[in-house]
Amino acid sequence: MRSDASLPLPTWIEVGVLPLLNVALALVAAGLLVWALGQDPWLAVRLLVDGAFGSPLAWGYTLYYTTNYLCTGLAVAVAFRGGHFNIGAEGQATLGGLGAGLLLLGLDAWLPAPLLLPLGVLAGAAAGGLWAFVPALLQSWRGSHVVVTTIMFNFLAAALMVWLLVDVVGVSTGLAVESRRFAPDAALPGAQALLAQVGIDVPDTPLNLAFVLALLACAGVWLLLWRTGLGLAVRTVGLAPDAARYAGHDPKRLTLLSLTLSGALAGLAGVNEIVGVHHKLLLDFVAGAGYTGIAVALLGRNHPLGIVLAALLFGALAQGGSELVFEMPAFTRDMSLAVQGLVVLFCGALAAMPRPWVARAWAGWGRWRAAGRRDG
Repeated sequence: MRSDASLPLPTWIEVGVLPLLNVALALVAAGLLVWALGQDPWLAVRLLVDGAFGSPLAWGYTLYYTTNYLCTGLAVAVAFRGGHFNIGAEGQATLGGLGAGLLLLGLDAWLPAPLLLPLGVLAGAAAGGLWAFVPALLQSWRGSHVVVTTIMFNFLAAALMVWLLVDVVGVSTGLAVESRRFAPDAALPGAQALLAQVGIDVPDTPLNLAFVLALLACAGVWLLLWRTGLGLAVRTVGLAPDAARYAGHDPKRLTLLSLTLSGALAGLAGVNEIVGVHHKLLLDFVAGAGYTGIAVALLGRNHPLGIVLAALLFGALAQGGSELVFEMPAFTRDMSLAVQGLVVLFCGALAAMPRPWVARAWAGWGRWRAAGRRDG
């Protein structure tokens, strides 16, 4: 007989309640850290929340960071559902920006915006997907471990970007290493321009149409993995490869599919940065979003709905943390990173810690309701 602590829980508890408990525990630990360093934790929390959600300008920057984390979190989750741990979202996002940027640099003088922008987005997704396809191929046919190969491909992506910018497409702009700017038609519309068309006035921020694309990607991943036979096959391979093979599925083919799709989703983060924000190729534009995506996927339980909430949380921590460092000089950038690290710790390595408590509470609630129906 199973104990209450091992009972299965409803999806809304797994995806919603448990991550919120993990976040609450992380914030308590972060508050104790801030207090131990001689700072006021309540003031720090108020400044952080206000910096992330206190104004339309703050919302714009928070959702801009959220866009990148949505893409990279989905990338890690899709690979995980297929039974693989993709550590290479950083490099795949770099290649996504590179693919989109090279296409726009080559065609922005010839094509109008209605053709340029879809082609740029597709080129970014294709480049990220192809960058993940090689480790997937090595894993499927040669047994190379995806964790090792995708990490190495992150370094290869960075080296490739440096070589291209320094020796091929770079222009002389002082100390910066970057390409020329794209033509105005080759930029994704910003939120300010889009909302102005329906009479809504918002401040100018990096938030752009890529945020909508990222949300559509979430819906698409949910439909694919939970509403199609192909998605069921991918999840079956991830849970039990031998059972999937016995059922007639091909784990090698599904490994190629899940990892290539994972890379394509990560590539959209590069599209957000290059086509939506900077409008030129430059170095280090991913800025660690690929690695943060691992924490986002873990916190979101590798489910699109959970990833939306987790990406918003990390977007708020990124934007609110920047404002906190500015408003409270004693709260350094390192302390802000420590707070994010605690969230990763409690939502990743210690994610299962509150589950037995919640399972016992859920079982007790069920027994109480059953007793009430008998008495009634």
